[in-house]
Amino acid sequence: MRALRIYAGPRARALLEREGLQARRVKLIPGAAGGPKGLILGPLDRFIFGDWLAQTDHQVQLVGASIGAWRMATACLKVPLAALVRLERDYIHQDYVVPPGQKRPSADQVSAVFGLNLKDFYGNRLGEILHHPRYRLHILASRGRGLLRREHPLLTPLGYLGAFVGNAVQRRLMGQLLERSVFSAGQGEVPFDAADYPTQALALTSDNFHAALQASCSIPFVLRSVSGISGAPPGAYWDGGLTDYHLHLDYRPLCANDGLVLYPHFQRSVVPGWLDKSLKWRHGATPFLDNVVLLAPDPQWVATLPNGKLPDRSDFTRYTGDLAGRVKAWTGAVSQARQLADEFAAWLDKPDMRMVQPL
Repeated sequence: MRALRIYAGPRARALLEREGLQARRVKLIPGAAGGPKGLILGPLDRFIFGDWLAQTDHQVQLVGASIGAWRMATACLKVPLAALVRLERDYIHQDYVVPPGQKRPSADQVSAVFGLNLKDFYGNRLGEILHHPRYRLHILASRGRGLLRREHPLLTPLGYLGAFVGNAVQRRLMGQLLERSVFSAGQGEVPFDAADYPTQALALTSDNFHAALQASCSIPFVLRSVSGISGAPPGAYWDGGLTDYHLHLDYRPLCANDGLVLYPHFQRSVVPGWLDKSLKWRHGATPFLDNVVLLAPDPQWVATLPNGKLPDRSDFTRYTGDLAGRVKAWTGAVSQARQLADEFAAWLDKPDMRMVQPL
C-alpha cells in the first residue's frame, strides 16, 4: 500500500488476526472535525457506505462533529453514494464573497449562507436520516457555559481564553465553559461512555436537525454560534470539535463482544479536543481506542497532493479571489484519494497483518 495506512488498537488487532476485518463486526463509525481535511475521506466513505457495509444488515452508530457530522448525516440518506458525491461537490465549490474593503467574509454572512446551503442540501429528506433502518446518527456540538453561555464581543474571547487555560491544566476543567452536547436520533442515547467529560444527551429531531448540524460546524469567530435549539438547554452552541476534535471517546462498552470501531481519519493520532492540538502529550492512544481500526493517508503520500498537503481552511485565504484555483486543488486531492479506497478494498480481499500498525 502506497497511500493508505491501517492502525489498530490491541483488541482490534487480535480480532483482525483471527478473522480479518469483517463488516458485521463494525459497531460504530466516527467522523472527525477538521474542515476541508475531511474531503480526503470522500472516496473511502463512498466505498464503505455505498458498497462494503451495504452487504450487511446490522445496526451501526454514526458519530460526527463538524464536517464529520455532515459526512455521517449524508451517509444516512437512502442513496448514500450519490449523496456523498454531492456533498463533496458542494463543499469544494462553496464560496463566500468578500465585501469590498474586507479581508474575509463576516461571521454573520458565513452563517447565513451556510444555513441556507444545509437546508437546500437535505431538503425534505430528514425522515431518511432520523429513521434510517440501520444507522443511528449522533451529532456533537459544544454548548457554552459561564462566560460562553451567549455570544458577546468581549466575553466570548475572554471565555475562550479561560477554556484554553483550563484545558491546559486538565481537560475536564474546560467543561465549566464548554459542555459536550450529543444530539442522537432515536431515543437520545449516547453510544459511548461519556463519563470522561461533562456531557448532555439530547434527542435529534426534525425540529432541531438543521440547528444542531449548523452548531456542530460553527467555528468560533468564523461563524456565529447557534442558540434557541429546540429540545436543548439554553445557551450558545458551537463547533463540536471544540470538545471532541477527533472523537477520542470511550468506545469500549459498545465493543464488548468483539465489536469494532472503523475510523476513516486523515491522520494517525486521535486528538481529544480542538484546544489539544498543540498539547502533544494528549495525542497518544488510550484504552478508549482499544477496539478501533483507523484508516489514514500515509504522510509521504500526502506530500504528493496539490500544495503538498491535505486541503485545509488556510486554502480559503490562499485562494482569496481565485475560486477556480481552489476548486482545482481540492478536486485534484480528492481525485488522488481514490487510491485510499482502492487500497482498502484490496486489503479487505487479501488481509496482510504486516500492513497493520499499532494505533
